[in-house]
Amino acid sequence: MTELTYPEVGMTRTGPLPAGYRHLRYRTRIGTGEAVLRRAGAAILTFRMHRATGARIRTEAARAEPGVRLTVGLGPLAAPCEVVWTVEEDDRIGFGYGTRAGHPATGEEAFVVERDAQDRVWFTVTAFSRPAGTLMRLGGPVAVLFQHLYARLCGRALRRVSTVA
Repeated sequence: MTELTYPEVGMTRTGPLPAGYRHLRYRTRIGTGEAVLRRAGAAILTFRMHRATGARIRTEAARAEPGVRLTVGLGPLAAPCEVVWTVEEDDRIGFGYGTRAGHPATGEEAFVVERDAQDRVWFTVTAFSRPAGTLMRLGGPVAVLFQHLYARLCGRALRRVSTVA
């Protein structure tokens, strides 16, 4: 039985993103070639990318799989999440997780790396969220800015860990 705090489970994978939430789409190029794609995919699926940002990840699992529960700690915040989907295709690797009870927001966030027809490797963060409590409601624009900054931080961290052989 899941403790997810929203009904639109999996929408960061299947889209379109649901109404009634703030939407985030961030995309950045992290390199070129299959080796970069594979290293980046492994860094995403093993939570190495998140840890490389300085986030504290608490989980019993070695890698993202549907049903894996984790807590993402950033500064004083602890955000309980659950992996709701993963993808491991030839040119696309990543996962999405959703918020659980106790998370300051409600919604879902996905971290995916893809290789295009020109062999370029792209990292994308897709999310929909809204405040779950007073803290996030009071944070308003600051909370939105923080989410955008964290997506950029993930992109920089992923570029760093995936382009080093």
